[in-house]
Amino acid sequence: MASGTVVITGASSGIGAEFARACAGRGEKLALVARRKQRLEALAAEIGGADVVPADLSMPAAAAALMAEIEHRGLTVGTLINNAGFGLLGPFADQSPDRLREMIAVNITALMELTRLIVPQMIENGGGRILNVASTAAFQAGPGMAVYFATKAFVLSFSEALHQELKQHRISVTALCPGKTATEFSEVAHGGPGSERFSQVTADVASVVEAGLKGLDRNQAIVIPGLVNKFTAQSNRIMPRAVMRRIVAGLKL
Repeated sequence: MASGTVVITGASSGIGAEFARACAGRGEKLALVARRKQRLEALAAEIGGADVVPADLSMPAAAAALMAEIEHRGLTVGTLINNAGFGLLGPFADQSPDRLREMIAVNITALMELTRLIVPQMIENGGGRILNVASTAAFQAGPGMAVYFATKAFVLSFSEALHQELKQHRISVTALCPGKTATEFSEVAHGGPGSERFSQVTADVASVVEAGLKGLDRNQAIVIPGLVNKFTAQSNRIMPRAVMRRIVAGLKL
């Protein structure tokens, strides 16, 4: 474990909330970030205390404002868990341009900017840890969720590059690539009750978080929890990309 505070974005539910529980169980000091302040406060009470930092990462300059607040509170970031993100399900031409922009802002822009603001401090402090939550979606194109899959491809590529760059500074960087997990993701992506596309959950949040933290402790570049997910992620090595596109496109929306 790195010294300093563990900053977790998207901490109000799902994987982010489970990261908070797991890190609190390891005795780490936490700063919980998400839009829903009441949920963060309830989680902070559940785990025995944490800094609650409400923030909407879809807004312009959100990362800079978040870092300013963290510094105002006198916190030193030892670990950054970039978990905040969401998806949109359906034909690209039918999706709201504003929601697509917000998705890119949260999944890519805020993640990159927050990392950029924190890395120099980690270098100065002699080390640190960064875990970016990507997805098995990062390994192929996703007709029906085109922009979401593309954002996760960015997260994976970005994380791999930083994993190599920052080794010399004793900064661990891991991309966590879960498959379909039991969270609120489906309801947000579908704009309502979960769809058949997400009916076959492949993991629970606790096992995903455990795998992510173990990988980060080992400075593993990529963590793919579960055998089914490992096969899915690597299937583009044995099947042409054109075939993979058709398979993904054929999943029921």
